[in-house]
Amino acid sequence: MNSDIKDIKLAAAGKKRIEWAERDMPVLAVARTRFEKEQPFRNMKMSLCLHVTAETANLARTLKAGGADVLLCASNPLSTQDDVAASLVHDYGIRVYAKRGEGREEFFSHIRAAIEHHPQITMDDGADLISTIHNEYPAQLKELWGSLEETTTGVIRLRAMEKDGALRIPVMAVNDAKTKNLFDNRYGTGQSTLDGIIRATDALIAGKNFVIAGYGWCGRGLALRARGMSAQVIVTEVDPIKALEAAMDGFRVMPMVEAARIGDIFCTVTGNINVLTKEHFRLMKDGAVVSNSGHFDVEVNVKELAAIAGSARKDVRGFVDEYVVAGENGEARIYLLAEGRLVNLAAAEGHPASVMDMSFSTQALAAEWVVKNRESLSPRVYDVAPEIEINVASLKLQSMGLGIDTLTEEQVAYLASWRHGT
Repeated sequence: MNSDIKDIKLAAAGKKRIEWAERDMPVLAVARTRFEKEQPFRNMKMSLCLHVTAETANLARTLKAGGADVLLCASNPLSTQDDVAASLVHDYGIRVYAKRGEGREEFFSHIRAAIEHHPQITMDDGADLISTIHNEYPAQLKELWGSLEETTTGVIRLRAMEKDGALRIPVMAVNDAKTKNLFDNRYGTGQSTLDGIIRATDALIAGKNFVIAGYGWCGRGLALRARGMSAQVIVTEVDPIKALEAAMDGFRVMPMVEAARIGDIFCTVTGNINVLTKEHFRLMKDGAVVSNSGHFDVEVNVKELAAIAGSARKDVRGFVDEYVVAGENGEARIYLLAEGRLVNLAAAEGHPASVMDMSFSTQALAAEWVVKNRESLSPRVYDVAPEIEINVASLKLQSMGLGIDTLTEEQVAYLASWRHGT
């Protein structure tokens, strides 16, 4: 099978990992069972540009069960689990182009392999696949029925393309689904980011000044988890509404230039560029830990950090580089985690399978929706259909052994009427 992975001999370990994750993905299992019977993707090609993890493997298996010819490439050079990639090729017959630690040239060669698969449906995590098709393979756009975008950063890029009139295919903003961002972004990113920071540093979180840049769903989740481990949480924001929310949630709010002087641990989760720059590095105290959990490695300006440190840089621990910076209080050692890339996937294992169960179930069902409705879709960004969200949430509740109430006919009528008042 045409693939490009690290080592096929890792397959046995990868299969164990995939099967372990599957135990915590009951909603996706329901979708797979139905897909096997109904074959909604029969004779279709799908290209997935996602983090190559055990959870993603179970999504790929579900799409293949539905009849799709699936190819998977990595959406980040440091997020691939090489044993999972090997198992997908060896045990499940799914083509994979991904290696942990691949360079930029190899990374984009793998994206081009996914494009040359000539898919009708694509799935993206960061919009690299779709933007590359638009920029380098425009003739192939007519073959695409639609795409699905998994992360905040990607949706931002795609909405910008739509606004500029550059988007030429329909896209589902899976990231914006409540069954994704309320849970995956908040509980998944919150837990996995803290996990990555602890694995990389072995630091005690309690009592530390933990600075979080951004109070979207990812920032909210990380703030909750850090406070749960007794950190002194500081939030920086550019949005006054989110800043006010953070303050009323009980967190300290201040500009980054103030937080830089007192922070022990920093993590960016904004989806924007140059959140931490040389201006901030020169203010940091000795021993400050800097990390990022936004999709792209642009939030921490690593080039500026390296420039002001000069040759005073060394690898001190797995996923930890030490930079010695001349700051306002003399020399300070700054510890950068995972080269400024996604710390939760580079230094840990990413989100727990239980929360990815919802995200990937929404992804799979949204793909089915695109196939069924492709004739009526236009080139724009669509929200996930409410019936998909309700289905995924209901199945998740069932899997947790939880029940909810149902509106009576009288209550339905009351909510639909304007005639009832005080």
